[in-house]
Amino acid sequence: MLLKLSGDPDCKNGTCPTLWGTEGAKEYVVQGYVITDPDRLAQLDLPIGETAVTVPAAVLEEYFRAQR
Repeated sequence: MLLKLSGDPDCKNGTCPTLWGTEGAKEYVVQGYVITDPDRLAQLDLPIGETAVTVPAAVLEEYFRAQR
């Protein structure tokens, strides 16, 4: 089961970048915008089966602020 940990505070439609946690806090799931820029993807050198997304800094900052 996924638990919503934080989301984009500027989100207007409910399907914005979000940080999710798994039960037992063993993994995180990041919902964001898929990186399609070839230059950025080349810098990441992702293996098959992985992808990268971008999320607003506020999503992670909100989560870490709440953990203090």
